[in-house]
Amino acid sequence: MLAIDILEWPGMNQAFLFSFAATTAMALAVIPVGKRRPVNRKSTWGEAMFGSVYAFGVMFLAFGVVPHQFIDHADKDLGWRKDKIIFGPFDLLKPQAFGGQFPFTMSYEAIRDILVIVIHAFYIGLMIYLFNWWQKRGEVKPKEIETSTYGRPLVRKG
Repeated sequence: MLAIDILEWPGMNQAFLFSFAATTAMALAVIPVGKRRPVNRKSTWGEAMFGSVYAFGVMFLAFGVVPHQFIDHADKDLGWRKDKIIFGPFDLLKPQAFGGQFPFTMSYEAIRDILVIVIHAFYIGLMIYLFNWWQKRGEVKPKEIETSTYGRPLVRKG
């Protein structure tokens, strides 16, 4: 019987995966708090300080720790360096400098940097969504009034 430890597979890094999952969970933990908290209630000084430290901590993890853990994993575990050139499957991405047809040379370091940008874009989008959700919570959408075929609202006199 062959024992397989999935945390030893290439591409699996416990520090990166844990920091990514923990940071995303910490960011999404704002939603249950926002649903419980009354919208018209003013925050106290202590609540505002706790909220600002919490938001700073989540953003520090999202934009500092998680990308660093991925860069560290790509450099050390995967060996994605500048001198490691991408040839792709069936040499489709083999650069012209090495006798291929691809117009430029691309290294694994470029792929690493692109993936770090994707991580940043994910967290920027998540933060924008959560900030927008927090500001708009409790807003009541007005009921749509029935309109005539000409686009004017139908109002009954009663």
